Order: sequence, then C-alpha cells, then structure tokens
Amino acid sequence: MSTPISDMHEGHTERGRYDTQPTVALPKGEKILRGSAAWHAIAETATARKGALLVDTYPGVDVPALTAQIREALPDWNIVDVEDAARPVAEVEQLIAPNLTDDRVFGIMSHFTLTDFYDDAALSEMASSITEKTVVIGWGAALLADKTENTTTVLVDMARWEIQLRQRAGATNWRANNPTEDNLRKYKRGFFVEWRVADRHKRSLFDTIDFVVDGNAIAPAQPHPDSPDAGMITGDAFRAALEDAASRPFRVVPFFDPGVWGGQWMKNLIGLDPSKDNYAWCFDCVPEENSLLLEGDGGVLELPSLDLVFAQPTELLGAKTFSRFGAEFPIRFDFLDTMDGGNLSLQVHPLTDYIKNTFGMPYTQDESYYLLDVGDDAVVYLGTKNGIDQDAMVRDLVTAQNGDQPFPAEKYINSYPAKKHDHFAIPAGTIHCSGANSMVLEISATPFIFTFKLWDWGRVGLDGIPRPVHLDHGARNIQWDRDTDWVDENLLDQVDTIRTEGDVVEERTGLHELEFIETRRHWFTQGADHDTDGTVNVINLVEGDEARVVSPTGSFEPFVIHYAETFIVPASVGPYRIERTEHSQSTRFATLKAYVRGSRMSDN
Repeated sequence: MSTPISDMHEGHTERGRYDTQPTVALPKGEKILRGSAAWHAIAETATARKGALLVDTYPGVDVPALTAQIREALPDWNIVDVEDAARPVAEVEQLIAPNLTDDRVFGIMSHFTLTDFYDDAALSEMASSITEKTVVIGWGAALLADKTENTTTVLVDMARWEIQLRQRAGATNWRANNPTEDNLRKYKRGFFVEWRVADRHKRSLFDTIDFVVDGNAIAPAQPHPDSPDAGMITGDAFRAALEDAASRPFRVVPFFDPGVWGGQWMKNLIGLDPSKDNYAWCFDCVPEENSLLLEGDGGVLELPSLDLVFAQPTELLGAKTFSRFGAEFPIRFDFLDTMDGGNLSLQVHPLTDYIKNTFGMPYTQDESYYLLDVGDDAVVYLGTKNGIDQDAMVRDLVTAQNGDQPFPAEKYINSYPAKKHDHFAIPAGTIHCSGANSMVLEISATPFIFTFKLWDWGRVGLDGIPRPVHLDHGARNIQWDRDTDWVDENLLDQVDTIRTEGDVVEERTGLHELEFIETRRHWFTQGADHDTDGTVNVINLVEGDEARVVSPTGSFEPFVIHYAETFIVPASVGPYRIERTEHSQSTRFATLKAYVRGSRMSDN
C-alpha cells in the first residue's frame, strides 16, 4: 500500500501530496468582486448603458436566493422573472417526455434549444415593458438581448457536480415539482435534456457576456461557515482566463463520492473525511462534470471546466480532435476504489452502433483499467470463459436478478489476478468489472453513464433501493466471441516498448485497436521529454511522489504535480518536459499519458 496521507489544510495536502483544490490563475490585474460590491459594479455598467440588466442563470442555480441578494444590493431596481414568458410547464413536460423515456437511468439525447421552452410573443411583450433599472433574472434572461437595446448581460454559471449535490438534498429540476423524485431520474433529466439545452445557450453568450458570477457559491449544497459570497469577474477576465488556461498544463477540481462497493485507499492517501464509510469514485478528469477554480485578487471563483472546452476547443483539444468530436472532451480519467471494499457490478458497455441508435450518442464508452494499487487477492473479471452456454448464462442472470439465487460468475466469467501497474483493455461489448481490493485508474471515453449492469452481487444502493440492472440492453451488447482465448491474446499484457533513451523508457500499454484512445507510459529517474504534437494530452503520475511540468521555451510557469494527480496538457502547448523536483524523494517515476489516436499533427 502507498504511504497514508492524513495532514490536510484547506483542501491541500502537504508538499508532494494530492491537491483537492487545484487552481488556475486569473490574468494579472483582474479582480474577483463579491456580494453587494459585485452587484454595484454590474449596476454601474447597466446604468451607464441606460438599459436593462439580464441575469441569465444555469438551471440548478438557486434563483430565489440570487434574487434576494440582488434585491438587497439594488433595492431601487425592479426585478422581473423571465420564466413568466416560459411555455406552460405541462407543455414543456410533453415536449421533452420522449427524451426522458420510462427508464430510470437512460434517456435520448435532446437537440432542443432554449427558445423551444419559451413563448416568443411573451418574450417580446416582456421586452417592450422593460425600463431602466430593471433586472430580468432566470434561465433564458439573455434571450431578451435581441429584443431590447443597450442591455448588460450576466451569466450565473454552475458545475454539474454541485447541481447533483443539490438535487440529492431535495432541489428540483427546472420548473419541475420533483423534490423527492429518484435522484437517478433527476440526473437523467439534466443529462439528456436540461444541461444539453443550457450548454448550447450559454456557449452562444461567451463572446459577448459582460459579467460572470459563480452560481456554485449561492446557497451551496455543502455550505461552510467561512464560505465567501459568490464571486464575480468581468466577461473580459472570463475570456482571458480561459484563453490562458488553454496555453498551459492545468488540473480540474476532483470530486469524490461513496458507493456500495467503495474502499478506503483514497481516504488514507488523500486525507478525505474520515467519518465517511468509504469513497468509491474520484472524478479526477471529467470536464463535463468537474470545475475550474480561477484564483486571483479576491480569492477563487468556481466555473464548470466545460466552459474551457466550449471557449477554446481548438487550442485545448487540437485541430484533429476538435474536427472529430466537436467541442467535447473525449477522454475521461477517474478512480475506482475497492480497497477493503467490494466488487464493482458485473457490466458491459454498448457498442457504438447501439448507443447511437438507441440513445443518440455519437460514440461509446470504450475503457481500460490501470491498477494503481492492489491487495494480494485483487482480480479483474474480463470476458466470458471458453465454451460457455450463452443462453444458460442469460437465464442465470435473469434468475439472479429475480432474487432466486446468486449469479455464478465463476462459472461463466474469466477472473484474472491483478498486479500494480497492470493495464487491462476493455473495448465496448466486453463483460468486465474490478474485484475487491483494487485501486483502479479508469481511462475511458467520455459517455460515462452508459453502463449496463448485468449482476450487482445482490446489493442495494446506499439509498436502500436496488441499483438498476439492464439485462435487456446488456444482452444485446455482449460480444460472446470475447472469450478466454480472445481476451488472453487481445486485452492482457499488451505492453510494447517504444523507445529506451538514457533513463527514459516509453511503453505503449495496450488499449485495443477497437478503442480510439492511445496510452503511453514513461518511466524515468530524472525527466522525460514530451510533445503534444497538436493534440490534447491527459496524464496521471502513477509512480513517484512529486514532479513538475516545464516548458523548454519558458512559455508557461513550471507546474507541480503529485502522485495520483491527473492533469491536462492542452494541444497548444507543444513540447514539454516532466521531471523530478528538488523536493522529490522517489527514485523512479512513471506517468501514464492518453490521447486520441490519429489526432497528432504528425499522424498521416
């Protein structure tokens, strides 16, 4: 096991240890204003323009709490709720019902725009009645910018993880009376409908937005006595900060979540709340869900890291990756902790054709398990055994799901001993799961909710409700030819040495040719040279206590990383070097790097 880490201070471990609150610097001279000072500065701009103030909120922002703050700061301003011009709730519910489906977890990706949820005539009437010293607030307030003159626009943004925490605490979806609804259904409505619409809308505002406010800090789900008021920056500062972030290495803010199979490794290594029973997941690089912390004069301001993907797609992703995926971050790194925990659910991910035709996703969740740490009995379940009876296996899965008897996994599924630094490839359609006593760095494509559980070892969720099993979807996607012989030949021990140069050994660690992610491991004692070659690199320090990323041309300040931290090197960076620091105690280091195959400028 790795050395336990327990000394934490304000989210930061001691030097050389995992940082739970990484920040990105605001450009010099830019300030974060808070509370009344922020709203007074915003009001000054709106007053000078002699137009309305449009405060557009991401769905999930606590609009009543925000309204109260504005009313206190600007008592002589009139406040208008833009949702008075929204279509009736029943009409919107009917519109989105086909996308939500009856399934507890899965829906169909929507292509609505926010204007589909609003009555254009009502918006025009609202715009005609607006006078100076008027605040229009709510999701869609910026829709009035084209219907009235001299407006000032504020975006109150929020990360999806904060939205999830609020929903678990009883918050509803947009205009939905569902405080006690199953959290999976709330998440589904956000994932398939609300967040897609909201992202299209806010992305259209980025070039012209006047101010940005941190909606995560307005009535947060987990308030802290010392939490400051929500921060605000100008639109120019917002754009400059994202442009700067796309030119240098950075980390997104990780978040951690317990689970029925969760373990103790992250609690010990990272120093998380010891009162929690376990932590199952760490979402260490999932830009759709993670945040960026912008730090400057006035503290920090939290924004969705997806804003960077939207605002700087070519600089961040690279021309070829952007051309293939659009403004979407296609690579996901996360941790699965089963140390002193239990097995993950036995599962399979959909094939590309199936996920596209059934759910409207353009690509699927190919993935891999990289073992950061293991216990003596650690295993990975992968593929079916040679010569099994497929129909009998499906019947036994149905019997297990009905609660009649447990599924005999050992009869049908391969179980492979797992060692530290092993890397198991898992292309979509392959049955798999990690066993107990493993610490997995999961490297996968981004569509992460499309997991078809086949057997969950007879457990219920932390909420006491049986976790969803999708045998119907799963059975349609199991690739039965991925048996013991096929797995042995294609998914195990696929490490190839690419080069040995001085103290550096570069290896290809073997994701299958069906998967679009290439992974390279670099072992070194002093340092290893890299080049983005025009495509985004996602990297984890899988061995060694502390290292830094440096630019050979001095184009960015040295960036310090610690064991198990995932970081992103934007495509625009070009050459860079990862090397030990003067504080490093380890004798040998290793990084695992992922990028999209065929996306480098040198790839023909």
